Amino acid sequence: MGDAKQLIASGKAVLGIEFGSTRIKAVLVDGEHRPIAAGAHDWENRYEDGLWTYRLSDIREGLLDCYRKLAEDVEERYGEKLTNLSAMGFSGMMHGYMAFDKKGELLVPFRTWRNTVTGEAAKKLGEAFHFNIPQRWSIAHLYQAVLNGEPHVERISYITTLAGYIHWKLTGEKVLGIGEASGMFPIDSANGDYDRKMMEAFDALPEIQKMPWKLSDILPKVLTAGESAGQITPEGAAFLDPDGRLSSGIPLAPPEGDAGTGMVATNSVAVRTGNVSAGTSVFAMVVLKEPLMQVHEELDMVTTPAGDAVAMVHCNNCTSDLNAWVGLFAEFERLCGREPDMDDIYGKLYNHALTGDKDCGGLVAFNMLSGEPVIGLNEGRPLFVRKPDAKMNLANFMRTHLYASLATLKIGCDILFKEEHVKVDTLYGHGGLFKTKGVGQRILAAAMDAPVAVMETAGEGGPWGMAILAAYMVNREKGENLADYLNNRVFAGAAGEVMEQDEADVKGFDAYMKDYRAAIAAELAAAKI
Repeated sequence: MGDAKQLIASGKAVLGIEFGSTRIKAVLVDGEHRPIAAGAHDWENRYEDGLWTYRLSDIREGLLDCYRKLAEDVEERYGEKLTNLSAMGFSGMMHGYMAFDKKGELLVPFRTWRNTVTGEAAKKLGEAFHFNIPQRWSIAHLYQAVLNGEPHVERISYITTLAGYIHWKLTGEKVLGIGEASGMFPIDSANGDYDRKMMEAFDALPEIQKMPWKLSDILPKVLTAGESAGQITPEGAAFLDPDGRLSSGIPLAPPEGDAGTGMVATNSVAVRTGNVSAGTSVFAMVVLKEPLMQVHEELDMVTTPAGDAVAMVHCNNCTSDLNAWVGLFAEFERLCGREPDMDDIYGKLYNHALTGDKDCGGLVAFNMLSGEPVIGLNEGRPLFVRKPDAKMNLANFMRTHLYASLATLKIGCDILFKEEHVKVDTLYGHGGLFKTKGVGQRILAAAMDAPVAVMETAGEGGPWGMAILAAYMVNREKGENLADYLNNRVFAGAAGEVMEQDEADVKGFDAYMKDYRAAIAAELAAAKI
């Protein structure tokens, strides 16, 4: 504690803040990359006018509350006020659409990654680029707005992501880390920048030629991990800390996406490493040794924060529906006059699921609160189905919902591993699904048919990963790449708990997927309700 107190007093700590789907979290780390203080703010997206969004007031108030709680935690633990830092950085949910005019005013409400309203644009761009463009990517949102004839598009001066917006407000710099940028527009990893030929193809589209701007004029500048992304201005310091204690001049790392910080937090930035983040959404990322043989709609091409090519399977839905079912059991506890312990309920239900039939006994669930492009679903409709002769019991019910949380991810990863023959040594799991020890890890190993490791540090998640990226920027030696920095300075001696896949579980999940695939038509039909 004395060392941390001195570190904070001398302004040598490093801060990472991440805007997740349901929580904004700040993590302060010491010189050994160990968390020494934290703050958090819970929030939820809004569904307004047919779109998922967070208001600017939600963003500002959430950031202020998160930072205030961090500062309070520092003062309570160490008796010090947070006034200066060695470095800091911001990360957030990737993709989405924030468009601004020349005065810096937001032109339309923030459209998050969760929206699946850009199917026409994504399809046309994929054909023009010969490259898969997912619906949630910023370029798909921009082009769809143009195709829709939305009046704001002619007034666009700048588009960015949530992390990019916060960084801009604090530094005045219109930049993005390359991993985050790769969720806006395709990246040429060899050049560390947006793909030039695809940018030219976009500008050549008939609808875009009518615009008063070119794409290169309105996109953020791309930076790789370790590069300086500016300093916090006096106005930025006041934006973050209205009490006026925080100093200006603090260097900021390039703002990154939650995918990139997840890779850092699990030491998955080197070739043949991969990670799975499972929370509100779920995505798997594998760093590629060679390019994929074909273009697949189910596979996205993004990058690590260092710019290396990554194949990504992203699914909009993971634990939300599962959490809702667990909430019913908590409600039953209250009905019986007992105040529920949620950790205990999750632990009992998850572990009981492992006693169920490997194939879930004829039960099938769809966890779709929002659209899911992997199966062609534009609107979410959670659905539970069972055969008349199904083995309907609690263990099978819970196992079914655990399987459902990873089913669409498995569809995409089967293409990656079985069709493209991509090799991965170990997958690192992180996120809420893995909170109950051993259960989510075992289910994921069965779904991926691969060993899954969960590291103790993975629980720190994205904000810790962002803090590490900020520390790398100010502490790296000349020529020291990100993978070496992580291996030698952050994860040296750290061993994740590895779980090998169980053959019976793998076969059971595959059997479940046959029923799941057969029932997709029912899920698509339900979306018409």
